[in-house]
Amino acid sequence: MSTLAPDTAIPAGDTPGLAVARTRSWKAPIALGIFVVVALLLFVVGHRDGDSTFRLSTSTDFVKLPNAVLPSFGAGIVVTIVLALIALIAVFRVSRYQRVPLWLIAVFGVLFFVAFLAWAGAGQSILVPGLLVGSLGLSTPLIFGALGGVVSERVGVVNVAIEGQLLGGAFVSAVVASITGSLWVGLISAMIAGALVSMVLAVFSIRYLVDQVIVGVVLNVFVTGLTSFLYSEVLTNTPDLNQGLRFPKLDIPGLSTIPLIGPLLFQQNVIVYLMYIAVAGVFFGLFKTRWGLRLRAVGEHPQAADTVGIRVNATRFWNVTLAGAIAGLGGAFFTLGDLGEFQKSMTAGAGYIALAAVIFGRWDPIRATLAALLFGFASNLQNVLSSVGSPVPSEFMLMLPYVVTILAVAGLVGQSRGPAASGKAYIKS
Repeated sequence: MSTLAPDTAIPAGDTPGLAVARTRSWKAPIALGIFVVVALLLFVVGHRDGDSTFRLSTSTDFVKLPNAVLPSFGAGIVVTIVLALIALIAVFRVSRYQRVPLWLIAVFGVLFFVAFLAWAGAGQSILVPGLLVGSLGLSTPLIFGALGGVVSERVGVVNVAIEGQLLGGAFVSAVVASITGSLWVGLISAMIAGALVSMVLAVFSIRYLVDQVIVGVVLNVFVTGLTSFLYSEVLTNTPDLNQGLRFPKLDIPGLSTIPLIGPLLFQQNVIVYLMYIAVAGVFFGLFKTRWGLRLRAVGEHPQAADTVGIRVNATRFWNVTLAGAIAGLGGAFFTLGDLGEFQKSMTAGAGYIALAAVIFGRWDPIRATLAALLFGFASNLQNVLSSVGSPVPSEFMLMLPYVVTILAVAGLVGQSRGPAASGKAYIKS
């Protein structure tokens, strides 16, 4: 006779005698409830008077969209009520042993941010295309890092070294582009730099069976120290090695003039367009090709993969190297796509946020990309709010991206399972 825990149930319709335990995770409803309380305190109790104007078009759009004007107090009340209803739906679903759908959490987040912008920008005007374009720019290196993390962890190696891969790619791309005068050579060198960092991770974790997390952390510290030393001792004294070259924006004819979407997606530089290709390519490769099937098999059940002739450790080594090359492109964006020149520790923890995006996205390239976009939006929000004179303290806005990261991973993901063999060394018997 079996005894089920209080938070388990037997689904109706199952075969008699076969009890299937199902668990409830209250993380999402609790997190949503916390945000409802925050919305109540900010938008209702601490309401601000005045209208917030959202400008939806730029001067280059061929069709001018009208401005959206929201009364700060009224919008706050309506959104708070809707958020409370969504939180109640989440409680109801979890009480019935059902997962809270990701789209419902996304709707909750969008509504909260709209109300927050209306509250913070009361009496001010906010250029929405500028907010979105800035968010995409900050998200691009995170997306490349997250894609590298997905590939690496899907094949069974925990990639904590994304930070080092990004920073190595940023440093090498700036120096090589300055020496050769070619942005494309600098871009390729960034991929090589990221791949080399990944090779070190692969050798120590696969060949010498060193703990993968420890190797990743050590690589991050090593690359940070090495690039900081070279910046202080070499680049500072030799400006010709850090000339500040960067790719110009490339407007796509016709598409770049579409209101709202055009400035966001089709008025970007080459590295952003490569990011679009990388997201589609990783998704298609993982789930639609023989390469992806072998990669996932090695990450889920290496013993079974070995029995059908797949070389487990070789597959891991080369795919971890590929993951580093993808992350290296993200590093190149810091220099060749954004600032131009290399600066000390310019990644500022972006690799760790990218790793959080991998977990939040449940090791799926599309979901990880969406998570990276969320973190990029939170990072850019501080710049927009400071420009409109938001009452939110600047110190809080600086920590906002990391708060969103912690809440997303700890509160909204719920129960998620990574690749079964991720982080486990494989020893051929």
